[in-house]
Amino acid sequence: MMELYAYRCDACGELHHPRHFVCRKCGNTEFTEEVLNGKVRVLSWTKVYNLPEGYMQPYLCFAIVKFEDSGLIVSVQINDDKPYIGQEADAAVGVVKEAIGKDFYGFIVEPIAV
Repeated sequence: MMELYAYRCDACGELHHPRHFVCRKCGNTEFTEEVLNGKVRVLSWTKVYNLPEGYMQPYLCFAIVKFEDSGLIVSVQINDDKPYIGQEADAAVGVVKEAIGKDFYGFIVEPIAV
């Protein structure tokens, strides 16, 4: 199973994703990896229609989500045609782009069925 990580500053505890070379809060350069998964809540979302070459669908949905356990806010692809503000979803690693002979993995959230 693939995992994505957040990076906690060893000096001040600030959580970063993606990885930073310098902590945005204290300037430290040492970090500890933490597995980033679990439940998230949608804060905002959009559909992107003008996709780069190689995408075989008309649009992708992206969301800004907040992890319930850590409070970390990240941008992710969401597998939902009609997401809504406040929606709960599960975060995981998934295929974000399929290509001939190679799949690209990244952060994807799946809506929780109500």
